[in-house]
Amino acid sequence: MRFDIFTIFPGIFSGPFDESIVRRAIERGLLEVGLHDIREHGVGRHRAVDDTPYGGGAGMVMAAPPLFASVETTLGDVLPGTPVILMSPSGERFSQQIARELSELPRVALICGRYEGIDQRVRDHLVTRELSVGDYVLTGGELAAAVIVDVVARFIPGVIEAGSLEEESFSDGLLEYPHYTRPASFRGWEVPSILLSGHHAEIARWRQERALEITRERRPDLLDGRDDAG
Repeated sequence: MRFDIFTIFPGIFSGPFDESIVRRAIERGLLEVGLHDIREHGVGRHRAVDDTPYGGGAGMVMAAPPLFASVETTLGDVLPGTPVILMSPSGERFSQQIARELSELPRVALICGRYEGIDQRVRDHLVTRELSVGDYVLTGGELAAAVIVDVVARFIPGVIEAGSLEEESFSDGLLEYPHYTRPASFRGWEVPSILLSGHHAEIARWRQERALEITRERRPDLLDGRDDAG
């Protein structure tokens, strides 16, 4: 699949996309990421992309013309069928399920907001969805966009082993069970004996119980409506 990211600071992405799994996915041709500088469509000699808000108030607002021009020029004929997602603290909470849905699409556009916000006409007539990565405010949408690309990339077939997705946090609506590896004893802390027993059914039961226990302690909201919540 392909992500088109619209930003005034494309350099921010050089770190997250040049390392680890995302980089390998790009190198293997499983993922494409296009970075588009909104300032290339800025207004006037200084390529302005923002202006003071009508009605007064603090800060600056990203203007509609540069954003529309950047997205429309880049996407062209594929714009009508491409989701245009705005990174916004007032958006829908990003989740594992949304990531899975996005991974099944051929192309997704992400708009990174800055300053006090974005002209409402961009939201009304260009953006098709708004996503938030948490209940806090970042200095811009770039880090949120990087998070979305990273999470979605893991669901693209071939990027990581399919088995790795089956038992991780949120895959079954629960937080993940504890993991251990060698040595079996470290500073007097022992690996639970059940994991050394070789009894796969008992190990699976232990892992399910621990996952429920951890979820009940840390995220009880995830257990609402579950028959096995106890």
